[in-house]
Parts: sequence; C-alpha cells; structure tokens
Amino acid sequence: MIYNLYIFDKYGTLLYYGEWNRLKQSGITKDEEAKLMYGMLFSLKSFVNKISPIDPKEGFLFYKTNKYALHFVEVSSGLKFVLNTDTTATGIKEFLLQLYSKIWVEYVVRNPLWTIGTPVTSELFKTKLDEFVKQSALFGPKVI
Repeated sequence: MIYNLYIFDKYGTLLYYGEWNRLKQSGITKDEEAKLMYGMLFSLKSFVNKISPIDPKEGFLFYKTNKYALHFVEVSSGLKFVLNTDTTATGIKEFLLQLYSKIWVEYVVRNPLWTIGTPVTSELFKTKLDEFVKQSALFGPKVI
C-alpha cells in the first residue's frame, strides 16, 4: 500500500508532495515535515556511506519499521524520490524509476511552463501521477 510521496531536487527543495492512503498526520506543517524528511535522508545517506564495511554502490535505499517502509531513489540529476509504503511492498525501486521516466520527465521536465527548482503545480502532472499510482499493484489495501 502506498502512503505518500516526496520529490526533492538536489538542493533539498520539495518539488512535489502527494498522499494516498496515509492514515496518520504528523501534526506539523508540510514544509516542516519536508525539511525533517530531507534532513533525515541527508543524514542517513552520509551515515551509510561512512559506516558501510564495503563500498556502497547505491548507498541508502530504504528502511523499514514495524508499521511502514521508506524507499529512496536518487536519479543522476540529483532528483530524490521518497515513497512511504506498508512493510510488504516490493519492487519499489523499479516503480520509482518508472515514475521518473514515464511521469516526471513527460509531464514536468518537458513542460515549458515549469521552472527548474520550483514546486510542480501542473494539474496534468498530478492527474497522471495519481493514475500511475492507483493503477499500480502497490496502491491498494493489503490483503491479509
């Protein structure tokens, strides 16, 4: 089950936030939450790179708690995709890479009205992202 998605640029600017099945709110503003999320990602990436006993080619990819899993993909441009899911979700890296190539590139990068480094406000992007997420096998409630 997909809970929410953050998309950050290489400078830590929140370009997009979306949520679908999120059951609990953080109690802070979305801006504060985004800053906390980016700070945690920055720290985790640094920690993994410094403490790893072997060369971490991909670095930090995800962490899991007993309630949810946080998945992280960074593309070559420095764009960062963060997806929170239930603990049973699999194939998230591939899902996020497809989201990048099929949705982000098509409806944001190729949009002449979007300025790099600014939040995405395109309704077409939001609609296509929502369709992409909801058509995924990851979206729906888990069956126990």
